[in-house]
Amino acid sequence: MSDLFSVLKEKVNGKGLKIVFPEGMDERILVAAGRLAAEKMIIPILIGNVQSIEAKAKDLNVSLESAEIYDPSHYEKMDELVASFIERRKGKATEEDARKILLDENYFGTMLVYTNKADGLVSGAAHSTADTVRPALQIIKTKAGVGKTSGVFIMVREDERYIFADCAINISPDSQDLAEIAIESAKTAKMFDIEPRVAMLSFSTKGSAKSPETEKVTAAVQEAKLRDPQLILDGEFQFDAAFVPSVAKKKAPDSPLQGDANVFIFPSLEAGNIGYKIAQRLGNFEAVGPILQGLNRPVNDLSRGCNEEDVYKLALITAAQALNQ
Repeated sequence: MSDLFSVLKEKVNGKGLKIVFPEGMDERILVAAGRLAAEKMIIPILIGNVQSIEAKAKDLNVSLESAEIYDPSHYEKMDELVASFIERRKGKATEEDARKILLDENYFGTMLVYTNKADGLVSGAAHSTADTVRPALQIIKTKAGVGKTSGVFIMVREDERYIFADCAINISPDSQDLAEIAIESAKTAKMFDIEPRVAMLSFSTKGSAKSPETEKVTAAVQEAKLRDPQLILDGEFQFDAAFVPSVAKKKAPDSPLQGDANVFIFPSLEAGNIGYKIAQRLGNFEAVGPILQGLNRPVNDLSRGCNEEDVYKLALITAAQALNQ
């Protein structure tokens, strides 16, 4: 396990943080939850039929001694969750609606986080991103001053660590969105002991090309600097100008970034998604995420192709985010 996760384990170990796993019957979830509980990293909350989960755990030789299991159909405090949900939705759900909606494991799990019965949520092993993110946006919502949540990957290779954003949520962010993503990504970097040096990426470096796409990034740079003047951030950059010192010296000699950026903000979801997968597959980086940022409480989305190790690591990240709320 890389240094990154050793640091996270030290941060969350023994803190008694509770992380909800709505997909309690998924084998990958059960094995990871059992491991996290045995190591005292977190207290897992598994959602589903209690007898079925216990039977499957037994078949897998997984101990759930330190875990909590809740079945939405037989949850003692459902009335309390229903009332909180109705209040939070502000007239958009009747009591009948709420009772039906909260039988859904993702909505139920998100309400446990919202009502402080849990510290964070990890889902997506068997659900789409929308199934995981929609309840979070409706119930937990974004932090004050943050318009949209965004998704980052931590790219890890030996002792190298970089942040790539947005690679998961916003298809075509405007300049205000990009500025917000940059600032939130810098905060995420600090959580993982990365001192942020933020590059706003494009196909142009410092005006070498002009188009609405490059001007959007230039405007985002100006907006981000207004919002956080202390942040080391610049652009617009082609990737090599942000990452290679010799190229930076030629293309952007007056920039505070001289080929030493470690947080990379892509101009679109298309670019971000392609970029992180190239680094992962051709550069042999481990891509950890997507990690959702900008929410009031941590909710994170697994890939449906994830393995038990992915679940384990994303749960550690979610717990670390909870400590930084």
